[in-house]
Amino acid sequence: MAKLTSLLTLEWVKFTGELSNVRRVRTGPGTGRARGRGRHRKSPYSVLVINQRQVVDYALQRRALLAEVRSGRVGSYEACDASPYLLRAAKFHGRAGDQPCPICRQEPLTLVSWVYGDELKHVAGSARSPEELARMAGLFAEFTVYDVEVCRACHWNHLVRSYVLGTGEPADGPRRTAGR
Repeated sequence: MAKLTSLLTLEWVKFTGELSNVRRVRTGPGTGRARGRGRHRKSPYSVLVINQRQVVDYALQRRALLAEVRSGRVGSYEACDASPYLLRAAKFHGRAGDQPCPICRQEPLTLVSWVYGDELKHVAGSARSPEELARMAGLFAEFTVYDVEVCRACHWNHLVRSYVLGTGEPADGPRRTAGR
């Protein structure tokens, strides 16, 4: 499982180009002390790990939907149904990727990150850039990020992954509501 997570993390970093919320972790042989020497040596198998919790990858659902589209069981009009709001968010907040669209193969996919959480208030349900996500991860205790890939040419869209970011610490004291 750890190997799969690290591969997905590296793929995500390659797709987004974002390294601000990434740390290097030593894995594999040579991660402990070097033989006969009292110092650590860097492992050739080190990987990048993003500080995310509860990561859910939707690659299997994506692969199944694409197989159904290619076999003709699902029409491309059903799969390419991005809303105007999602297309606008892809234009202004999205990060261009290097993978072509699996349906039209004309334009590279754009990755859009949506944030949701009780603590976010009016910011919840909006698209955010990687820089904003890194800043928000230090400000809020917990919020969920949904990464959606979008083709701006044919309107293909699919949920890529979801994960939880934040400090992980409970909020400061009880929250006041409008009724109190």
